[in-house]
Amino acid sequence: MPALLTPEQMARRAAAELRDGDYVNLGFGLPLLVSNVLPRDRDVLIHTENGMIGVGPLAPPGEEDWELINAGKQPVTELPGAAYFHQADSFAMIRGGHIDVSILGAYQVAQNGDLANWVVPGERIPRVGGAMDLAAGARRVIVIMTHLTKRGEPKLVPACTLPLTGQCCVDLVITDLAVVAVTPEGFELREVAPGWSAAEVQARTAAPLRVSAACREMALETLPGRTG
Repeated sequence: MPALLTPEQMARRAAAELRDGDYVNLGFGLPLLVSNVLPRDRDVLIHTENGMIGVGPLAPPGEEDWELINAGKQPVTELPGAAYFHQADSFAMIRGGHIDVSILGAYQVAQNGDLANWVVPGERIPRVGGAMDLAAGARRVIVIMTHLTKRGEPKLVPACTLPLTGQCCVDLVITDLAVVAVTPEGFELREVAPGWSAAEVQARTAAPLRVSAACREMALETLPGRTG
């Protein structure tokens, strides 16, 4: 069986969606890796809802400053010109439509773009966090997630069975198998991981996949990555 994309490769594919001048918020989990792979010459500002813009890569071991953390409580670095502000101002930026791209993790994404990413059955403490605001307030929502759950169940579904974070809000999904767009007609398969076929991706997807006429194998060697 062909290899799945690694978390870093998924983050690099998400980074390829970002454009100079974008203000970007990264959700917990896999999305936080995007700050590590953004090329140094890419003019993208990472925003975190606990009150910082200009977030750099995660801090190397031994160089952590625990007063400088992202919303996931991970120690980060700062880029030149980074700014700090009250958490209320941070959410005002989100709710005011000033975040260009929100990159979130997910438990399920429905074919109409519904997102479920804040609670699963059996969790003792649900964690809403800022995802509901980001799903509603960002101009574009990209999801990074594994294609299947740990139990082998599809995460791309006809309709979410878990409590919703946002309705009709997801634009693009990047998994360890594929890149899938959410369109008015449902899911559209645009890229597959190297060695995988559209039929193999469909077999692991609960909702129908319309295969784009331009669907191709992902070119991993051309994805952006931080150097130096």
